[in-house]
Amino acid sequence: MRKPLLAGNWKMNKTIDESVALVKELAPLIKDVADREVLVCPTFPALKSVADAAANTNIMLGAQNIFWEEKGAFTAEVSGPMLVAAGCKYVIIGHSERRQYFGETDETVNKRVKAALKFNLLPIVCVGETLEQREANEMMKVVETQVKEGTKDLSADEWKKITIAYEPVWAIGTGKTASPEQAEEVHAFIRGLLPAEVKDSVRILYGGSMKPDNVADLMAKENIDGGLIGGAALKAADFAAIVKY
Repeated sequence: MRKPLLAGNWKMNKTIDESVALVKELAPLIKDVADREVLVCPTFPALKSVADAAANTNIMLGAQNIFWEEKGAFTAEVSGPMLVAAGCKYVIIGHSERRQYFGETDETVNKRVKAALKFNLLPIVCVGETLEQREANEMMKVVETQVKEGTKDLSADEWKKITIAYEPVWAIGTGKTASPEQAEEVHAFIRGLLPAEVKDSVRILYGGSMKPDNVADLMAKENIDGGLIGGAALKAADFAAIVKY
């Protein structure tokens, strides 16, 4: 049985003080949740402060990106050891916004995944199609390429540490949501791409405008194992409602 994972991607929102306040507001609302995992992914400057605020709670910490080198002349990048030292357990890799605005590719996603694994961070690998690709009926081909290239050359043991997040790009921040049936179709397709020895254990999250009013219908689907949540994760009450769906 796959344990659900509800992950809040805060993107470029919240100062350090605001981030700490959000975690302190969230923690008592979900303190009794034990049958699913809860993750927050603040901005880099807030990581250590949020880690401290989340100590002795059931809230885990993740980062929004990682660079593939351990150190060096890579201005503005952040390495695996830095994230570990800040208290991170997970890291989001290949989010559509990183692909769209910052030129990330399946190749660099793969390098980041391997770097995360090297430093015992758990990658959440994002895949998903744009509206144009969906309307051209290319969504499965796009998703298949992203999954296969982004996770290329991983061992079975490494695969056990991977989470996939399916995020239809056309449903991120637009208020549009894939129907539970549309989401399940792609999640089932992704599961069929996974290595046989891990296909029943790897979690696949839905990342397209999951909210308190649609989370139960999405989570009822066989292959949807949680959510990578954006806007709704910025309000403690909304995120708590999602976590306790």
